[in-house]
Amino acid sequence: MGHALAGVAVSWVNHKDTKARGNHNGTKAQREGTVRRLYERWGGGLTVTCAILAAAPDLDLLFNAHRTYTHSIGAVIIVTVIAALVARWRGLPVARVALTCGAAWGSHLLLDWLGADTNPPFGIMALWPFSHGWYISKVSIFDSVSRRYWLPQQFIWGNLLNVGWEVLVLAPIVIVLGLIRVKALARLASEMPRDHHTAE
Repeated sequence: MGHALAGVAVSWVNHKDTKARGNHNGTKAQREGTVRRLYERWGGGLTVTCAILAAAPDLDLLFNAHRTYTHSIGAVIIVTVIAALVARWRGLPVARVALTCGAAWGSHLLLDWLGADTNPPFGIMALWPFSHGWYISKVSIFDSVSRRYWLPQQFIWGNLLNVGWEVLVLAPIVIVLGLIRVKALARLASEMPRDHHTAE
């Protein structure tokens, strides 16, 4: 949950990825497009992609290599390059999309670096492929996640408390960025030329 929220926050820092919509009269076509407009207003595909990318490094759990290669600057570089290629192929702003996607993946590294770790080696292999060292912050903001499914007290209730804490810490940041985004889009809409608006 925390990682996905961080990905959304990273996407919303770049509020220009969505075009402002200027017409809001009650035509049928507009009513049918309400969901689409809301989807685009809140970041559209880039925001969804960033939320997924921010959580994706933990897929290394499937390969028994947690907090290693996917939790590194090397992985961030690879994701950034792939995002740039996809953005170019789709005709999107290459630098903006690539850097946003890379930052979303990198946000996972930051949160894990700030998290407690109870299993050695402690931390993340943050500088791979330049170093195979493990790094962890001296200050732990987030508690470690329990994967001991045979201990319900830790696995269920402990992890629920962890999720609650992650939301408590990260949700205010996302809310503030969302409010900034709404104001920025409203300003862009008001600055659009009149011929971009449907006559009422």
